[in-house]
Amino acid sequence: MIVDIFIPCFIDQIYPDTGFNMVKILEKVGCGVNYNHEQTCCGQPAFNAGYREECRVVGEKFIREFQNDRYIVCPSASCVGMIKNYYPEMFHNSVLHNQMKQIQKNIFEFTDFMVNVLKITDLGATLDGVATYHDSCAALREYGIKREPRVLLEKVRGLELREMKDTDVCCGFGGTFAVKAEPIATSMAAQKMENVLATKAQYLISADVSCLMHLNSYAQVQKMDVKMMHICDVLASGWE
Repeated sequence: MIVDIFIPCFIDQIYPDTGFNMVKILEKVGCGVNYNHEQTCCGQPAFNAGYREECRVVGEKFIREFQNDRYIVCPSASCVGMIKNYYPEMFHNSVLHNQMKQIQKNIFEFTDFMVNVLKITDLGATLDGVATYHDSCAALREYGIKREPRVLLEKVRGLELREMKDTDVCCGFGGTFAVKAEPIATSMAAQKMENVLATKAQYLISADVSCLMHLNSYAQVQKMDVKMMHICDVLASGWE
């Protein structure tokens, strides 16, 4: 099987190792990987900030860059949620309507693709320590995944997964919300990190690195000894 990958802009620019680790995992399970170097963004930042026409321009570019019938795998539930939930309204009855519908059918968040498409749950990963998992708002409410990341993490050798209190409560990132409403976003991060610390976790894991970026900033300022890891980074640990 050959799959296309969509690497979101913030992973490409800030956390490229997460993208490389997803490729590493896909190749380990036997997938050929195709990466279109022209890809940039799904348009979510502009959409969330209220710039709908600018988002549409970016969305048109995205649709034209994935003109085939291959699976598209992405390590960001929020980006896939954006495409599945908001592209239909933007491109309904447009010249790109049919292409948009095809992409909606083909695109999957990484953990969903592994568990529900490939039917693979054990990747042979090893990571010693205690971890807790954060359900991002987009992953849980827009994309609809909760079980899949946990199924994969339960098979990681040496890792003890502990559920934190209010794991489904927002961390405060929300894209531009963290900038426009900094005091509220910081308070939400503080509450989330208190719940993390209560589990005695050494690792905070999520399927959305944007949440981890926000929480890591707060943790660094407060000198909290918790390492943030995207689930792709965890599942690529302990093997070559």
